[in-house]
Amino acid sequence: MTKSALIVGNSDGIGLALTQRLLKQGWRVVGLSRSASPLEQTPQHVHHQVDVDGKEYEEVLEQSIAEHIPDLCVYCVGIGEMLNLDNADASLTTETKVLRVNLISLAKTVAVIIPPMLKRGSGHLIGLSSLGDELHSPDAPSYSASKAGFSSYLESLGLALRPRGIAITNVRFGFVDTKMAKSPVKPQMMTAEKAAHYLERCIANRPLRFSRPRLMGLLTRILRILTRWKIWFRS
Repeated sequence: MTKSALIVGNSDGIGLALTQRLLKQGWRVVGLSRSASPLEQTPQHVHHQVDVDGKEYEEVLEQSIAEHIPDLCVYCVGIGEMLNLDNADASLTTETKVLRVNLISLAKTVAVIIPPMLKRGSGHLIGLSSLGDELHSPDAPSYSASKAGFSSYLESLGLALRPRGIAITNVRFGFVDTKMAKSPVKPQMMTAEKAAHYLERCIANRPLRFSRPRLMGLLTRILRILTRWKIWFRS
């Protein structure tokens, strides 16, 4: 039987790389993203252009799984902007959008996808978080906060759902060579293809948490400790 995947955010970057890999392996892929897909529409690949932060997102999502509940759902959407207090009105408005796209829209996706998976008794949801979920970032507070909530929510949900036959995987990457990599310093940056390769491993093994690169994870934990010391000394 042909396996099926629903990939949210698959018109570029990691989502596109994963879509191409799954199609080559014979999967049927339904994609949802704000931008048009560079891949042609075929019986094996169907794409819906929709913004996860738009009013119609949940309706389009429900319609996309009406005929067939996917075996796999991957949430690849993520945005982030640097905080600019010299233009506080616009920048803080953007902060709220980052929280909605990175966290609230994930919860909306879960609310649509998980109930039919529970009725069937099987399924796998993968969400792309970040190694930055452990950091307090004065440069991008909404991004680090949204990823912290993202990771906590997914992993807690995974503990609840695994006894019911549903696997949840929280994927935490460092810098990936996509439009999201805006930092002037990008240590150990991996390609989107490498990230998609890691996602294939997650699809096969279904871990609750997957973090790469390992060295970046260690550096992140050290930065977290240093930041917490700074917060403690200022309190």
